[in-house]
Amino acid sequence: MAAEGPEAPASPGRGGAEGALGDGGDGGSGAPAPVAELPPPAPSPTEEERSDAAVPPPIPQSCNGAAAAPPEPEEPPPAAPEEPPPPREPEPPVEEPTLTYPLDFEKFWQAARNNPHDFTAWTELLQYVEQENHLFAARKAFDAFFAHYPYCYGYWKKYADMERRFDCSRETEEVFERGLQSIPLSMDLWIHYISYLQSTLDMNLPESIQKIRGVFEAAVAAAGMDFRSDKLWELYVEWEREQGDLRAVTGIYDRVLSMPTQLYNHHWEKFKEHVLHNPPKDILSPEELLWVQSKLATDPVPKPPEPEGTEAPPGEDLPPGVEGKAAATDTQEDLDQEKIRELVISMRQQIYAQNEAEVSKRWNFEDGIKRPYFHVKPLERAQLRNWRDYLDYEMAAGSHERTIVLFERCVIACALYEEFWIKYTKYLENHTVTGARSVFQRACGYHLPRKPNIHLLWAAFEEKQGNLDEARRILRCFEEVVPGLAMVRLRRVSLERRQGNLEEAEALLLEAMHANEGLPLASFYAVKLARQACKVQKNLGKARKVLVDALEKDPDNARLHANLLEMEFGADVRQNEGNTMSCFERALRSPLPDEAKLIFSQRRVEFLEDFGSSIHSLLTAYDEHQKILKQHAARKRAPENGSDEPDDKRLRPDEAAGLLGPLNFSASGGDVGSNPSAYNYWYQQHGYGAYSYQTPWNYNQYYSQS
Repeated sequence: MAAEGPEAPASPGRGGAEGALGDGGDGGSGAPAPVAELPPPAPSPTEEERSDAAVPPPIPQSCNGAAAAPPEPEEPPPAAPEEPPPPREPEPPVEEPTLTYPLDFEKFWQAARNNPHDFTAWTELLQYVEQENHLFAARKAFDAFFAHYPYCYGYWKKYADMERRFDCSRETEEVFERGLQSIPLSMDLWIHYISYLQSTLDMNLPESIQKIRGVFEAAVAAAGMDFRSDKLWELYVEWEREQGDLRAVTGIYDRVLSMPTQLYNHHWEKFKEHVLHNPPKDILSPEELLWVQSKLATDPVPKPPEPEGTEAPPGEDLPPGVEGKAAATDTQEDLDQEKIRELVISMRQQIYAQNEAEVSKRWNFEDGIKRPYFHVKPLERAQLRNWRDYLDYEMAAGSHERTIVLFERCVIACALYEEFWIKYTKYLENHTVTGARSVFQRACGYHLPRKPNIHLLWAAFEEKQGNLDEARRILRCFEEVVPGLAMVRLRRVSLERRQGNLEEAEALLLEAMHANEGLPLASFYAVKLARQACKVQKNLGKARKVLVDALEKDPDNARLHANLLEMEFGADVRQNEGNTMSCFERALRSPLPDEAKLIFSQRRVEFLEDFGSSIHSLLTAYDEHQKILKQHAARKRAPENGSDEPDDKRLRPDEAAGLLGPLNFSASGGDVGSNPSAYNYWYQQHGYGAYSYQTPWNYNQYYSQS
């Protein structure tokens, strides 16, 4: 660009677009143009000469951003020491060219960037930049779009077509290569790329032929096993036929005839036409032709019958025996050609039959695939079930290569369904660790950035491989994207605990407690921290303090009371009876719902009956429990149209069911939770049914009714 004067126009090439891909970037380097130095002793130049010397000519740029070679510097004039040069005037600052976008581009851009999972906003943005035909805006929009939706092959084609309209050949190829790397099973994208190469390359050059053949080979290697890849194979055959390489055509047919594809029978018929209409020496390799001829030599061809009489046309007299020998030779050659053709076809007949059987096994599955391409709309349940069944069949009966291709097809159509990505990674984990990691990266990086299960599995996968830092990074980054998920925070805690980093695990739980202070989730993390302190660190005092502090902030949380009671009961009951009774007293004095207090009162009587050291405490607890039962019975006789107790003070059934489930105060040491009739047996046998414990939460399984 020129250092002075008007702004140089920005090049439409990739080099000029670097600034466009950022927010508010510019296309220049920001440095002023170099100034040609004058020799110390030189004659005084004129004003026009000084201007020409100070500003170098602009360097032309192509679409690809490549700068043309700068002109060779001219030889300076001979030195003139007698006249020193006058001082140069300061130059004005260089103005950098700025990229301008269409008028409404910012509106569509912000709508898509603010909600990147809104597919409609992205399509409106791409439609707008196509209408405006603005290359820099299109590059910025398409690059951002493909960071979220790389499986949209139609938009890769549009992107490449726009680069081509601006004669940016290098950028066009880069777009095709990026698209094919993202979605290598796209037949349309491969065919579009090959058509582009055929229309732009000079086919008279041998390197052009070699390049197109290489692209064809890459295409069939990546997508040739797809059930619907027939169009690609046909295009390859026709192109090789146009090049006059019939042996290459035979080689392609040999490969496709063993591929279970939708038009398998069509390829077989075309192959037979190819064999029957061309000389065997032109379609067979020298090795195969020699083998076929040796095969026929072991089975002599029967000689044709001799003609009964040969008469020359009137006026023509041929030498005796000459015409007969010539006719016999031609007939023998034709017969040999036919035999070779028949043998060539018969050798492929068995391959065709085997391939036909494979096609028939997969036909119903393929017929059930109604949407093989990517879309954000949900799939029907029948199609999802068809994909599950098809994958199960291929994994059980097919080859590893075909299973991989089917999985790749599946995750295109079902890219937004977590279950198929998980199924894919579990399959690959048994075959290749690198492949499984690549699938995790694609799933979590592009298609499922906000799905927790696949991220947790990825972190577990990396931890199993010994990549602890990568596992930590995965969980930490996902928690930044989707904050507040308890399952992710607990996985981070358990990761540190498994590695022996108990301080880091405790710090993560404390951080979560403080971040959710005043919310029920804070009490949830307090329970987790207390359990770690009690069970892992063997510090009951620390665990008790965590739960007591949590109860001061959340006194009506029944789960906090239950977990504190469970930990106290887990210690030596003979030495820890006081702390256990304190838990019962704290729960009964708290603002818990009456149903919860009834449960705690019931358990207090059970505890004192089984482990208490004072009969006075037992009788006192029993009397208090009877009062609570009477209050509860009176409340049950309230009008049917509702309870006087506020809804927020009533215990939900799910809370009551699991409130004190882990606690088993069985004197015999048996597991009452697994044997509900244990209490029934003892209380029935020894007459304790007179207690008449009645509870609304099915505790009569422990105490029989009188």
